[in-house]
Amino acid sequence: MPGRNTELIRQWTILRELATTRTSTIPRLAKSVGVTTRTVRRDLAALQAAGFPIEESEVNGSKFWRLPEKAMAGLQRTGLTLGELSALYLSRALFECFAESRLLADLSGALNKVDAALSPAMRKFLDRLPRALSAKSPHAKKQAANAHEITLRLLEATIDQRVVTMKYDSNKSGRVKPYVIHPYRIVHAQGGLYLVAYVPAYEELRTFAVERIRQASTDKATFEAVEELGSDPFSNSIGVYRGPTSRVQLRFDASIAQRVKERNWHASQKFKDHADGSTVMTLDVSDDYALRSWILGFGHGVRVLRPASLVEWAMEELDLARGQYSPGDVARALEGSVQPGLPFVFSQLTTDAN
Repeated sequence: MPGRNTELIRQWTILRELATTRTSTIPRLAKSVGVTTRTVRRDLAALQAAGFPIEESEVNGSKFWRLPEKAMAGLQRTGLTLGELSALYLSRALFECFAESRLLADLSGALNKVDAALSPAMRKFLDRLPRALSAKSPHAKKQAANAHEITLRLLEATIDQRVVTMKYDSNKSGRVKPYVIHPYRIVHAQGGLYLVAYVPAYEELRTFAVERIRQASTDKATFEAVEELGSDPFSNSIGVYRGPTSRVQLRFDASIAQRVKERNWHASQKFKDHADGSTVMTLDVSDDYALRSWILGFGHGVRVLRPASLVEWAMEELDLARGQYSPGDVARALEGSVQPGLPFVFSQLTTDAN
């Protein structure tokens, strides 16, 4: 399958080249996709066999290939270029990240309307594109039956700057609480949707997990934003939290140092390599649940260096976790009907209002 995907992407690139330049030589196409001229000839033959009216012409002894404008007439009626249309088809795979969401159905509906303007050969080719790209959402959240309607209501209220009255199932308090809010933005992060809203009663911005909103109604009253949100409302956090930052330093063992450096965990990250192969990462982030659970995920491969409060927490947390295990205790743990209290604060797994 990887080979088929490579062929598909290559042929897609060739089509885009022909649609953009209208005429091109085989050597130029070969250079563009990084293969031999013989492979390009096979690709052109395959695209012609699939129904694309690619034409060959000769000018001053040089052969040119082109995709006639009439072949793109249907596409022109959509107002999209071939590249834009291809990106739209590829986005279908990304939208599949939204578990139990009707957004994918809405996207498919839009694509069905576009399909009507395309030739059968072009539709068949574009339908193959999502197979070349997939995406997996990290621990997608379960959505309530009315989640789609609530999300749309919140989106409309956000755009129109309308006050919203809602009932929210607070994880911290363990009860459903009423709120009057000014919705600022809905953000998709960590497998779920989060609402950033100003709460007049508390005179502050708070973050709400959308799946915990049980009811939401839009009022006639409007509001004026008291604070501007940046492009990333959670820029201070590795997760979906808002708060002050602190300087954090972590030393990663040589066995995982390279893998850690290969990822963009946070915009503030900086690395300093050491002779033994380890690396020290410096971050300016919120000391929140997202950071602490992320650190624990590296096990013994990471050591917290600063701040002192985070070092103390790490030692205490690891001691508490180790305390749940002792030789010969496995059988008793399996037979027991009561699970001992876990040391980590799982009530903070999602950012909730009080």
